Amino acid sequence: VQLQASGGGLVQPGNSLRLSCAASGFTFSSYAMGWFRQAPGKEREFVAAIRWKGGTTYYEDSVKGRFTISRDNAKNTVYLQMHSLNPEDTAVYYCAARWDRTTITSEASFKLRDRDAYDYWGQGTLVTVSS
Repeated sequence: VQLQASGGGLVQPGNSLRLSCAASGFTFSSYAMGWFRQAPGKEREFVAAIRWKGGTTYYEDSVKGRFTISRDNAKNTVYLQMHSLNPEDTAVYYCAARWDRTTITSEASFKLRDRDAYDYWGQGTLVTVSS
């Protein structure tokens, strides 16, 4: 199993960046995908998630309206489009996968925000927002 995150870098405040996470070694289309981030000295926190069918997404409050998660099951890739970046978005961003076909709809929002509920993790890509 591999989750390869890419697209991080140094950007100025207000600019945009798109992260990608290429998956292999498991049935990507059956898994929910999540993005988490970890800033220096802080715990890893939920950013966004998308269910296996792609029609349902979840966001952490501070990124709603600025970040968009999407997936391409044909390419086994999940994306995180980030706009209006600010220094508080500086962190290592990780993608993660969780078996989702049997997740009860009413539990999805809770489970997909829980980093301990994910099965596989990528290595992370650093996003630095600074002038």
